[in-house]
Amino acid sequence: MPSKRDQIKMTDEEAQAFLEHGRDLHVASINADGTPHLVTMWYIVDNGEVAFWTFAKSQKVVNLRRDPRLTVLVATGDTYEELKGVSITGRAEIIEDFDDVLPYGLRVQQRYWGIADNDLVREAVAAQARKRAVIVVKPEKVVTWDHSKLGGTY
Repeated sequence: MPSKRDQIKMTDEEAQAFLEHGRDLHVASINADGTPHLVTMWYIVDNGEVAFWTFAKSQKVVNLRRDPRLTVLVATGDTYEELKGVSITGRAEIIEDFDDVLPYGLRVQQRYWGIADNDLVREAVAAQARKRAVIVVKPEKVVTWDHSKLGGTY
């Protein structure tokens, strides 16, 4: 009989769909003193990789410039049998060129607020993009779980 771990593991396709429909990305980087820095971000999935944008001078970017290791998590569920999640440990690729950052910002805008369908919204996103960096998570280890696969048994 497969282990509980094997029973709850998502397929690659399930994990991808879960990430594409998730809402909040928990991001852990490493502070200079070795403690974790944990924040929640909005994100997109870009070519199968998780990416988010943030202020280029934020603590997480300072941390990732010094040490690119990070772990990100998308998780849902209110009860044990509903718990689902994808945890990705990897390295951050930092993108800072405005022409590369802006398309990510427009996609975040579209995902969380709707398409940037007028000049005012596009100009607001562009103004933010001038101060932001995009972090693309380059996966090294992915762990998934979907407790609903247990069918209510433990």
